[in-house]
Amino acid sequence: MQNFWPTSGFSALQRNERGWLLPTDDYLRLFLARPELAPVPESCPTELALHAALVQSPSLPVTPAGLQALQDADARESYQLFLHFRDGLLAAGTLEAYYLSLFPRDGTGRVTIAPLFIDLLTQAITHNLLADSADAYEVRAGEMLFRPQRISTQDGQVLSGDQVVIDLLNETGGLGDFGRFLAEAKAPLHTVHLQVLTDDNVPDYWQQADRYRFLLDLTHEVSNDLSHGLVLTMTRARSGLKALAGVLQKWVRHFLGVSVTIRPLQKIDDDAWRWHVGLDVEATALLNDLYEGRDVAAARLQRLVSLFRLDFADAQEMRADVAGKPVYLGLMMNAEGVLRLKAQNLLVNLPLRALM
Repeated sequence: MQNFWPTSGFSALQRNERGWLLPTDDYLRLFLARPELAPVPESCPTELALHAALVQSPSLPVTPAGLQALQDADARESYQLFLHFRDGLLAAGTLEAYYLSLFPRDGTGRVTIAPLFIDLLTQAITHNLLADSADAYEVRAGEMLFRPQRISTQDGQVLSGDQVVIDLLNETGGLGDFGRFLAEAKAPLHTVHLQVLTDDNVPDYWQQADRYRFLLDLTHEVSNDLSHGLVLTMTRARSGLKALAGVLQKWVRHFLGVSVTIRPLQKIDDDAWRWHVGLDVEATALLNDLYEGRDVAAARLQRLVSLFRLDFADAQEMRADVAGKPVYLGLMMNAEGVLRLKAQNLLVNLPLRALM
């Protein structure tokens, strides 16, 4: 098993017989070491004592009065958010069960934990899915489930890059606070080049401590019309879209126990279109409008990164009214070029025969 995302906490977790992840004290200690909770020189004695006690026993009960004793309001809020997350996770028993409880299929759920915790849960679960993978493209595509991406077009390629990394490079040249100082002083910044993941630099990807600097090519296959009704499809040997589809297949199987195939699609040409799922907020709204026959501006359509077709291996696992029909998926960036994939949409909105 590869520990390609050390910050995911996967190495501190254990699997049950189903392959779902059991929370451990060491996993909870990782949260206590994060900057949101780690003590600072200004921390009051009560905060220092609470932190030390939780490091010693991460499941230690903490009363509301104990939290109110913390002098710093930000510290109180951070601990309150962590304890709410911790208690829900321990009550659920596994990371996957807790994740599902946050997004119930009956639509009654309301997320009550901070988005950061959802991203960290998703990262650990995705790491679990890919722990045995030796496919760098699949691992890079897995990052899209828990880290927002910036989408750009370069020489006909659609490239996905980590938003945090790209924004930091644009702001500081990759030099952190020192780079920010140079930028404010209008001094030249050292240029850090991002790499598009290719077969040639796959070894570099595995060796890099910061793999988030690699771009993923999300360009579609190219089809050439040969006339006479013949179409030649030029397959991209290493397609980021294909890798992402593979990750999403594993995601559905892991949580819902159903086998599906997902493949990239350039357009929906289906008079019997019955079901769709947006993989993000923007795609959900766009697919709804297209399905209802509403006019969609060309500029908005251009922000669609890809469509996918999902098919159930066993049509009997689908709702009877759509059994055997494909499910269309959409992936879309917002007006600022940012893509925030919400993999939970697949778990909530697939047309399953019964609630799982």
